[in-house]
Amino acid sequence: MNLANKLTLTRILLAVLFLLMLLSGLPGGTTAALVTFIIASLTDYFDGHIARSRNMITNFGKLMDPLADKIMVSSAFIAFVGLHWIPSWIAVAIIGREFAVTGLRNLAASQGKVVPADGFGKAKTVSQIVAIITILVGYAIQMDLMEGLGCCLWLGVLFPTPFQWITWILLAVALVLTLYSGANYIRQNWNIIFEKGC
Repeated sequence: MNLANKLTLTRILLAVLFLLMLLSGLPGGTTAALVTFIIASLTDYFDGHIARSRNMITNFGKLMDPLADKIMVSSAFIAFVGLHWIPSWIAVAIIGREFAVTGLRNLAASQGKVVPADGFGKAKTVSQIVAIITILVGYAIQMDLMEGLGCCLWLGVLFPTPFQWITWILLAVALVLTLYSGANYIRQNWNIIFEKGC
């Protein structure tokens, strides 16, 4: 197994560790989860870069790299719903899009065709990661830093407010890009979905 594939598997393990830290309820757990998610996100960049630059592209990588991304992002959004940090319909919309595109790719593969990632798909992934990190930063400040310093309740409420506005804007951008990129995949591959005999 080459280095790029090892980084991909590491990202899946980090996603599990991220969830354990985020849901542990331990002091500093949100900050630890934030750091873990950032490291996992960096492996997403480096495994692709290494695979392309060192000609390490494999069938395993083609399968597991996008799967690792989906596990990482979906885990975060599901956890956020469980913690009541975001509405459930946002997570359903984002994860539903991932299922739809994965199904489309599987259908294309059964017909000997490939549905490559496009610019909107890559922008979608970046926007989701940025939104997730911003959410984690806001709650890490509120739950770990403020409570750890023993700040007054009013300060703990007022300080995260800018993060709340930024979070909702970035989350809205991620949601729009997610839905648009999904619709774009379907539009571009309409013939695959409705090809006779399918």
